[in-house]
Amino acid sequence: MHLRDFFTPDAVGLDLVATTKAEAISACVDLLNVEPRTAATLFKVLRRREKVGSTGFGRGIAIPHCRSLVVARLRLAYGRFPAGIDFDAVDGQPVHHVFLITAPPHEVSNQYLPVLGRLAQFAKDPGVSQQLAALADPADFLTLLESMRA
Repeated sequence: MHLRDFFTPDAVGLDLVATTKAEAISACVDLLNVEPRTAATLFKVLRRREKVGSTGFGRGIAIPHCRSLVVARLRLAYGRFPAGIDFDAVDGQPVHHVFLITAPPHEVSNQYLPVLGRLAQFAKDPGVSQQLAALADPADFLTLLESMRA
């Protein structure tokens, strides 16, 4: 399994602006290009998940994730927020990189947890945050995933 297989260039935003965790999540949901009602439901479910505990992973990275009946398959998006956002991350630092994962409650391929784990593993690499910060366009993001065997 390679993370590259789950991302499309239109689900990658490199110069997003948000001042709050909620705005950042909303901006990443928008990258999924789903209908407004679906987006609103995903936003609500993701916000509820954040109340359970922050998905701010540390090292400037957050991985908000949820399961919902409003999506038919596993969907991922990546948003870069150059100014940083207070995401209540475990290390107390601002988040600049948000990886969003949504999936239906029951998926035939059962890839939700493996993808979440693979993203967490990718995010642990000490140089990833700097490499993500240096990306010029969505194609560079996809190439980074391929080069790191992510």
